[in-house]
Amino acid sequence: MRLMDHPNVVCLKHCFFSTTTKDELFLNLVMEYVPETMYRVLRGLAYINAVPGVCHRDVKPQNLLVDPLTHQVKLCDFGSAKVLLLVFNSSITSTHMDRSRVKQTYHTYVPVITRAPELIFGATEYTTTSIDIWSAGCVLAELLLGQPLFPGENAVDQLVEIIKVLGTPTREEIRCMNPNYTDFRFPQIKAHPWHKVFQKRMPPEAIDLASRLLQYSPSLRCTALEACAHPFFDELREPNARLPNGRPLPTLFNFKQELTGASPELINRLIPEHVRRQTGLSFLHPEFLSPNKVLPAILARPGVSQFYCLLCRLLGSCPMKEQCALMALRSVACLKLAGVFSPCVVPVACG
Repeated sequence: MRLMDHPNVVCLKHCFFSTTTKDELFLNLVMEYVPETMYRVLRGLAYINAVPGVCHRDVKPQNLLVDPLTHQVKLCDFGSAKVLLLVFNSSITSTHMDRSRVKQTYHTYVPVITRAPELIFGATEYTTTSIDIWSAGCVLAELLLGQPLFPGENAVDQLVEIIKVLGTPTREEIRCMNPNYTDFRFPQIKAHPWHKVFQKRMPPEAIDLASRLLQYSPSLRCTALEACAHPFFDELREPNARLPNGRPLPTLFNFKQELTGASPELINRLIPEHVRRQTGLSFLHPEFLSPNKVLPAILARPGVSQFYCLLCRLLGSCPMKEQCALMALRSVACLKLAGVFSPCVVPVACG
């Protein structure tokens, strides 16, 4: 948690060890205080999944702290979290998740009603954060329905509830969840239409988002960043959007390094035009992504032409020179959006 710094992730203030009279050792964590909405949950997941490479593994309503006045949301309780990707930091050594530990403890940690189906099918080794995406889908469904979508007192009960909605998984879907699973004896049940799962007046965008998060195959679930760009959240991207109590919305688009590697099309859907204008990202509009239009749009900005000249010298005779320069400039723009880049950096870099 010392590696994390994000407005939708609870902040660790201090930690210390203590012992009991029985010589039991406890780790005590001092968190920021947040008094007891789906976009910010997904945004928090996009950050921890992409930047520190952490899988939370315990996403549920009880682990979401909400300020009722400002509608700020914090993702908390990282007691079950694991690092899934190699982490490099000047203050720590390279580490990787302890797979044997995951195998022994995961089913104990994950709450039944939000447990991903691949875990029910016995998957013990995983290198993606798609289990968090499934859990986020369960949270969304519970917000929409007012009750858990897949209730169950144990894993078998929950699998029955999942099959009632998604239908019997195919052999290929089961292989995607756990390649080592060989017992394919399940009653053949058809999937229940999503529009019948939710209320009749439920917005189609909400139903579509839930269906994209709750897929049997982990690889078919959308990422947290893609979910943030879903049309269900378009209302938040309106220039004059306000909270129901009339207060301004919390800051929603000050993304950090989680934008690294995101396509220009995704960034354009994710960040509204009025915010892109304010942060100097308007050149990422799709009409500027073709090589014959990108240069006039980018080079007109102060200091950028110098940076582009440096890139051209470095790229030499590369046939993809303009496209490569665009990718580099897009990375710089993402840093600027994160608040860690200033235009004064460009002349220094070019010097």
